[in-house]
Amino acid sequence: MRDEQDRTNLEQENRELREKVAQQDVKIAQQDEVIAQLEQKVAQLLKFVEQAEQHEALVGELQQTVTQLTEDRQRIEATSKELQDRLSKDSHNSHLPPSSDRFGKKTKSLRKPSGKKPGGQTGHDGNTLYQVSNPDEIIVHAVEVCQSCQQDLTEVSAQAIERRQEFDIPPKRVIVREHQAEQKICPHCQAVTRAPFPQGITAPVQYSPAFAAIGVYLTMQQFLPYERACETIQDLIGPAMTVGTLKNMVERCALNLEPIEEQIKEHLRKGDVLHHDETSLRVMGKRFWGHVASTDRLTHYAVHAKRGREAINAIDILPKFTGKCIHDALATYFTYSNCSHGLCNEHHGRELTYLAEAHKQTWAETLYTLLLDMNTAVKEAQEKGLKQLDPTEVADWKAQYEAILQEGYLANPNAPPDVSAPAKRGKRKQSAARNLLDRLSKHQDAVLRFLVDFSVPFTNNQAERDIRMVKVQQKISGGFRSLPGAQAFFRIRGYLSTLRKQGAHVLTALELALAGYPVSPTF
Repeated sequence: MRDEQDRTNLEQENRELREKVAQQDVKIAQQDEVIAQLEQKVAQLLKFVEQAEQHEALVGELQQTVTQLTEDRQRIEATSKELQDRLSKDSHNSHLPPSSDRFGKKTKSLRKPSGKKPGGQTGHDGNTLYQVSNPDEIIVHAVEVCQSCQQDLTEVSAQAIERRQEFDIPPKRVIVREHQAEQKICPHCQAVTRAPFPQGITAPVQYSPAFAAIGVYLTMQQFLPYERACETIQDLIGPAMTVGTLKNMVERCALNLEPIEEQIKEHLRKGDVLHHDETSLRVMGKRFWGHVASTDRLTHYAVHAKRGREAINAIDILPKFTGKCIHDALATYFTYSNCSHGLCNEHHGRELTYLAEAHKQTWAETLYTLLLDMNTAVKEAQEKGLKQLDPTEVADWKAQYEAILQEGYLANPNAPPDVSAPAKRGKRKQSAARNLLDRLSKHQDAVLRFLVDFSVPFTNNQAERDIRMVKVQQKISGGFRSLPGAQAFFRIRGYLSTLRKQGAHVLTALELALAGYPVSPTF
């Protein structure tokens, strides 16, 4: 009985254990399911984390792209503005020459109306042809028959003669002059004596100085290329001339003019007002610089590989000059303290006009009007015979000038430095308006020197007119093939410019120079 009871209890315990095991199995299954769900969620979270990292990297890349695009846009805007500014410039508001004006662009003159009628003014020397008293040829047109009754008038003397003259050129013909030098044997000592040829007659056949002067004139004064000059000589005169022969003539002329060039330089050093300018040119395919120093009566040209102090010292005019140097504000000129300085207000006028038109800077137009009014006041004082303006009036002009400059500075404040940008060496870049304001303020005495010294002109037009001929030569004949050729051109051209200013006959002067007797200009 007890065994039976024990077995029943064991079975009961087994059943309870099996139920507990079953319950545990159910719980384990449920936990496994939960674990599986958690593992799935962990996998999803890991996937989300990976995607988030990818998104973060993508966002970083997008931010870099946006930054790059922003910088590109700023560069494009700056380039576009620069190009627009360049398109807005022409000869009336910049340093560009009139020949650079684009098609369809009307050039607006900076000159104010003078009130004078168009055409030649009273007192202007004309170029009208006048009859001469001794014509080379006279052709008589006789009256032979009466127009009214047909009576023969051959034997009837004329009651009056009407004269008309026609200027013509002789037929193309070259005079060939032969020089014969005798040789004689002395009957006493049997020595042979030869007559000398005139100076300059050195070859069996050669061109005369007058003939050579035409070739030099065509290349140096009219800027024809050597080949075209030779063609012109052959077409107009007759004999053919080679390029090599013409080149030798130019070199001989330049060599004979070397002492004249030194005389011109010496008198320019002693002058009171001296104009300077420079321009680029091509020599042997490289960039060189043409320099001019001139007055209304003298011109000196020089060519050099440099533009600045090295070239000016080599030319050796400005370093010894103690007068008033007029120029276009090239910084190198201000380094010479042995002279005073005056700036070209024509250049300032063009820059101010550009700022007024392209950037709507009202102060620029006001300042240019003020400069023109100052110049008018100076001219009126000169017409009255005055040597200078009243100091009170000068002070008033200067006060107005400085007030307008301050207005310009207020309209063009300096941009704050970009702290994020890497530091750069040198002066920080400024706007064109700010640069002009700094120059007009720093060099105020040079800008307004014409106002206090009537010998100083308002502009540097004298040097600009002289240096323009170098550009004309470049347009017609191109660059120079050798440095000696360029140096010969500049020396001869300076001589011809000087003679033109003094009213001398350049062909005759070239003929004498080629003959070895160059004419000195009037100093």
